[in-house]
Amino acid sequence: MASAGDDTGQAGGDGGGGSLWLDTTPDTAYPPLVGDVRYDVVVVGGGITGLTTAYLLKQAGSRVAVIERHRVATGTTGNTTAKVTSLHSLTYAQLVDKRGEEVARLYGEANQAAIAKIASLVDQLGVDCQFERAAAYTYTESADNVGQVEAEVEAAVRLGLPASYTDQTDLPYPVRAAVRFENQAHFHPRRYCLALAAAIDGDGSTVFEQTDALGVDEQQDGVVVRTSNGVVSANQVVVATLLPFVDRGGFFAKAHPMRSYAMAVRIGGDVPRGMYLSVDSPTRSLRPAHYQDTTGLVLGGASHQTGREEQTSGYYQDIEDWARATFDVRAVDYRWSAQDYTTLDSVPYVGRSPRAARTFVATGFKKWGITNGTAAAMLLTDTIGGRDNPWTEVFDATRIGGAQSIAKAVKQNLQVGKDFVKDHVARRQAPSVDDLVPGQAGVVKIEGRSVGAYRDGAGALHVVNITCTHLACTLRWNDAETTWDCPCHGSRFSAEGRVLEGPAVKDLDRIEVEGE
Repeated sequence: MASAGDDTGQAGGDGGGGSLWLDTTPDTAYPPLVGDVRYDVVVVGGGITGLTTAYLLKQAGSRVAVIERHRVATGTTGNTTAKVTSLHSLTYAQLVDKRGEEVARLYGEANQAAIAKIASLVDQLGVDCQFERAAAYTYTESADNVGQVEAEVEAAVRLGLPASYTDQTDLPYPVRAAVRFENQAHFHPRRYCLALAAAIDGDGSTVFEQTDALGVDEQQDGVVVRTSNGVVSANQVVVATLLPFVDRGGFFAKAHPMRSYAMAVRIGGDVPRGMYLSVDSPTRSLRPAHYQDTTGLVLGGASHQTGREEQTSGYYQDIEDWARATFDVRAVDYRWSAQDYTTLDSVPYVGRSPRAARTFVATGFKKWGITNGTAAAMLLTDTIGGRDNPWTEVFDATRIGGAQSIAKAVKQNLQVGKDFVKDHVARRQAPSVDDLVPGQAGVVKIEGRSVGAYRDGAGALHVVNITCTHLACTLRWNDAETTWDCPCHGSRFSAEGRVLEGPAVKDLDRIEVEGE
């Protein structure tokens, strides 16, 4: 999974926890912005991308403000599987085919450099974040996929990456073939990010939490970031949210959102030491993790496009069923989910935003935001500082892409249009609110109006307008997270209508129901 901005969508596990990483770290209490302030650079988004960018900019001499809607590292960063690796499933053979060998080489180089940067910052900050070196594997159990694995090994070796072919692992089941990358790592992402935030705050730089960024206005001599609590003026702004809330780059049409599910379990017997991801369907992911005075497993892999599934709790059940069939599961302690975006060519958009001079973006990490987000921070720091960076063209945020990318964009946006029409038709056929039982939600009719209603466990009714405040798509209910999710561009809202994830910046209208 990836990381970039922040949301709070997560589900509790048998042990009462949502995300393992959030449950095992203290809450933060950075103040909200009050009034109008000025800094050299303002960074919007308190996930690993934004915090790393802000830290590196401060180290380079800038006065930096971080603006976070919720609390730092409680969104995708706090809900990732936290693999620190440049092995991104089957990436390199496809990149060579789509964008050429030089781009693929530089993409791998950037992510390898990100691993080294994280390792150096762990030492520099002196943080105990369970940073541990391990091999990473992309594997298959199917003879049908062996050829793809072999092609990935060949491409990765040719690009100078630490790759080799193997069919031997420490998994409790045989594999047909695997790509192995040496000297990768895993860690506790929120402990790491809390250390970054602490190092940013002070000496002229500030972390602001509980502050919604609402808009960015570029001026001749700088930028103005409008927030829910005041205005931040700066020379430049970095938008390090999952998807830029500033729509001038059209990123909502060039990247699609995916939600992924994970859980942490304790097992009997030996715990695999490597990090694993299958290329089969359904995808399986695992890595070791230290908690509750033992070493457990973080398992994942189930995913779907945001807003396209309503019975999402079944994804947790799928992971648990696989876990119990594969390992001696003693306890399921945590369950959580995260969101990230995939670009048209599967490479993030990082750099100066289209049609902008002082606005920079980083988005579309394809669930690999730990390294891609760190590499983005390094690239953005160089660009803002006026230094050349060899990765600039690879991640260019203004690129349009070739014929394949354009065709993919057309297909995705046609589907968005179909969903828009389908959902608006369905709203006219909504049932009565009286049909909802405690714990259930849906599109219902109240006084002839189609709205979204959720009746909580205590029977209280929460009613909102389910027209997304971004571009007016109809929201759909997510039963695992009890949220309203947008199938068009991935915005997410709480049952009470609060924005959890953008690109939307405005809450849903709440509707009072007489007698409730």
